[in-house]
Amino acid sequence: MPAAQDTPTTSPIGRPTPRVDGPVKVSGRAQYTSDFHFPDQLYALPVEATIANGRVLTLDTTAAEKMVGVRAIFHRNNIGKIYRSTPGPGFEGITEERRPPFEDDVVRYYGQYIALAVADTFESAKAAADSVRVTYAKDKPNVETDLKADDDPDVIVATFGPRERLQSQRGNAELAFATASVKIDQTYVTPAETHNPIELHATTALWDGSTLTLYESSQGVFNLRGVLAQMFGLPKENVRVITKFVGSGFGSKLFPWTQCSLAAAAAMRLARPVKLVVSRRMMFQTTGHRPRTQQRVRLGATSDGKLVSLQHDYVYDRSMLDAHHEDCGEATPFQYSVPNLRVTFGRARRNIGATADMRGPGAVTGLYATESAMNELAELLKMDPVRLRAINEPKVDESLGIPFSSRHLLECFELGAEKFGWSKRTPEVGSMKREGQILGWGIAGCSWIAARFPAAASVQLRDDGTARVACGTQDIGTGTYTNLAQLASQRTGVPLEKVEVALGDTSLPEGPISGGSMVTGSVVPAVFAAADSAIASLLTVAATTPGSPFEKHAPADLGFEAGRVFVKADGAAKSVPFAELLRRANLRLVSGAGQSEGTFGNPTPKFSTHSFGCHFVEVTWQPEIARLRVSRVVTVIDAGRIVNPLAGRNQIEGAVVMGIGMALLEHTSYDPQTGAPINSNLADYVMAVNADVPPIEVHFLDFPDKEINELGARGIGEIGLAGFAAAVTAAVHHATGVRARELPIKLEDLLV
Repeated sequence: MPAAQDTPTTSPIGRPTPRVDGPVKVSGRAQYTSDFHFPDQLYALPVEATIANGRVLTLDTTAAEKMVGVRAIFHRNNIGKIYRSTPGPGFEGITEERRPPFEDDVVRYYGQYIALAVADTFESAKAAADSVRVTYAKDKPNVETDLKADDDPDVIVATFGPRERLQSQRGNAELAFATASVKIDQTYVTPAETHNPIELHATTALWDGSTLTLYESSQGVFNLRGVLAQMFGLPKENVRVITKFVGSGFGSKLFPWTQCSLAAAAAMRLARPVKLVVSRRMMFQTTGHRPRTQQRVRLGATSDGKLVSLQHDYVYDRSMLDAHHEDCGEATPFQYSVPNLRVTFGRARRNIGATADMRGPGAVTGLYATESAMNELAELLKMDPVRLRAINEPKVDESLGIPFSSRHLLECFELGAEKFGWSKRTPEVGSMKREGQILGWGIAGCSWIAARFPAAASVQLRDDGTARVACGTQDIGTGTYTNLAQLASQRTGVPLEKVEVALGDTSLPEGPISGGSMVTGSVVPAVFAAADSAIASLLTVAATTPGSPFEKHAPADLGFEAGRVFVKADGAAKSVPFAELLRRANLRLVSGAGQSEGTFGNPTPKFSTHSFGCHFVEVTWQPEIARLRVSRVVTVIDAGRIVNPLAGRNQIEGAVVMGIGMALLEHTSYDPQTGAPINSNLADYVMAVNADVPPIEVHFLDFPDKEINELGARGIGEIGLAGFAAAVTAAVHHATGVRARELPIKLEDLLV
C-alpha cells in the first residue's frame, strides 16, 4: 500500500499550500455579497407568513407605505410578473423552491415570504415590514416527525405498501433474508438539520434598464444566471452574477432561493440597487435544510459473516410543492458485496420549507443507517467490525456490473486501525477505561461519488512573467482559488505567487457548480487544456517573431518547461523565459482557452467512480455526571491524488466536526401548533464548537484515479462527513451498552 500523502514535493501539486486568498480574507479586504455598496442603494426585507398552512386573506400595507424612507411595499398584486424557471440539461434552470415568490395566496410553510418592504435604510425596511398587517384563513400544519403510511398518499414506511418506489434490486432479497442464519432488522432516524454557514444568504441587485447584475452568495453562478433570465424573460447575456467569496454554503447556496428574484424584481421596478440580506432566523425557514429520514435496514448473513441479503427502505420528508430527493440509497448498492439486494424509498409531504442538499446529501444519512446496521451485525456475530467489512468487500460494483476505477477501502481500514491502535480494543461493553473515564471505540466506512461536471477555463501568459487563470466557478471556502493557482503553476511553470486567479463571475468561462465535491476534478482538464493552448500560442510567437532566438525553427521544434522555451533538439539548457519572448514580440500576453466534458450522469459508464474512506472514533463516558465526549478521531481517505493536502485536511477536519454535531447535537424542531422552527437561532440550534473538537488525525492514501482526470484527483468535501455518525454511535454503544438509533444521541437515553 502506498504511504499516506505526507511526502514533501517541489511540484505545486500535492504540496501543502497556504491559501492564496488568505491575506485578503484575514485583512478584511475580501468582499462578500453584503459588503458591496452602491450609490442610491435601497434595502429590502421580506414580510414572512406567521402560519404554516392556510391562505392570505388580506394584506394591509397602508401604515407601512406612509413611513419615512419607505419606497415600496411589494406583494402579489404589484410585484410584476415573475415566471417559473424550467430545469434543463445538467444543472440549468434549477431552483429548490419551484414556486416563484408571491405566485398565489396559499401559505405552505411558516416564514414563507408574502410581501417585501423596500426602504432607504435597513432599519426603515425592518420597521415597514413589521408594520404590514395580514389576516389568514388558517389550517393546522402538518409537521409530524413520525412518518406513517396513512398520513399522506405519497408516503411509505418500513412496512412498505403498494406505493413503494424501487431504486435498486438484484436477486431475491426477501427470500434470502427469510432463510439467513443471522439477521438484523432495525430502523434508524436522522432529524432535520439546518445549514448554518456563517455568511448569511444575501443578494444585491442592480438594473440599468437592460442588464440585470446580481452580487450573490452562490455555489452556482451560471445556474442562477439562467434561472433569473427565465424568471424575468431576459436573454442570458443580459444577466450577470458575481460571487467573489462565499462564507460557506454546505449545499444551501447551490441553487437560488426566493430572495434572489425578489431583490431583482425590486431593483427593476425601482431602477435602483437593492440589497436583501436574509436573517439567521429566516435561514431556518426559507433557504433549505437536510430532511428528516426514517430508514429500515435488514441484513441477512451466514454465520461466518458473509452477507446474503440487504434491504434498505427509507422515507424522508419534503415540502408541499417541491421534489427534492434525499438519496439515502446512493451508496447502498455498491458499498458491500451481497447477491440479494433491494433499495426502496418514499416521501412524506410536510408544511415545511423546501428541503435541500446538505453536505453529503443522501449518502451521509444513508450510510449512517447501513454502517450502523453493519456494526450491529458484527456484534451479533461476535466479530470485529473491520473484519466483517473485509469479508464483504466487493470486487466490482455489483449494482452496475462494472469495475471500480479505483477502490482502496480495505487499505483505509488497515491504515486507520494501525494509526488508531485498534488492535488494543476489547469488545466487551464498558471494558476500556482511562483516567476514570469509560472509553468507547467505534468504526464506520464511507464513500462518495466521484465525477466531473463540464468546465471551461482560460489561461494568460504575460510579459511580466505572471500568469492569469480564469474560470466561472466559485470558491465557497474550500480552496478553489488556491487549487486553480496550483494547476496553472504546474502547467506553465509560473511560480504560485505570480499566478492571478479569477473566479465567481458569469462573464468568465463557464465553470461548474460548487457541489458534489466535483469542482477540483472538473477544472483539472479544462485548466490544463487552456494552459496548453496558451503555450502553443507562445511557441508560435517564439518561432515567428523577427529577431527571436527561435526565429528559424518551426513551433513543433520547440519545447516549453518551467516557464521557458527551448529547442527540443538542444535541450532545456539554452532556454529563454517566456516573458522575454513576449517583450521581444511587443506583446502584452498570449492566451488560451480550454474546456472539458462532464462525466456526471453518464448513463453508460465504463467504471464505477467513487472515493472511499473510514473513521475510527473514541468517546469518553462519565456516567456520574452524564458527560459524553468524542475524544479522538482518525480518518483515512482514498480520494486519488490530493492537490493540496493542507486544504484537504482542513476539509476533512471540518466534516468531522460537522459529524460530531450530527451525532450528538444538531436537530431542527418544529412547533406542532404553528409549524415554526422552534430553535431558529445559533443559541438554541446547538452545533459543535471549538470546545467539542478532539484531536483529529487525517490521512490520505495515494492512489491517483486517472479515469477522473490526468492528475487522478477526486473530490473530498463531502466524504469526511459520510459514515461518521455511525462510528460515533458504535463507540457510544461500546462505552455504555446503549444502542442509539435516532440522532442526535440524547443523554437521557444513556441514563439507564
